[in-house]
Amino acid sequence: MPAARALAREIADHTAPVAVALARQMMWRMLGADHPMEAHKVDSRGIFHLGRSPDVAEGIAAFKEKRAPRFGMRVSRDMPLYYPWWKEREFE
Repeated sequence: MPAARALAREIADHTAPVAVALARQMMWRMLGADHPMEAHKVDSRGIFHLGRSPDVAEGIAAFKEKRAPRFGMRVSRDMPLYYPWWKEREFE
């Protein structure tokens, strides 16, 4: 268990919060998609928008410089413009 917790901490410390939040929402929201193409559309938009983000540049720089990344984007203000992409269903 300590090794698993240490690995989880390392992963959490070295991942971009916006990318993780978007991936988490895609996993949860796409579980009920009626066709794999729906997930592909959302995933492609995420790659397009986040691929040009400051966090990607920081991740690459940190990797090249062999240092911990300092991701500046925040979930509270930096989610892609298309987020949320789903329509909430009315309670019946």
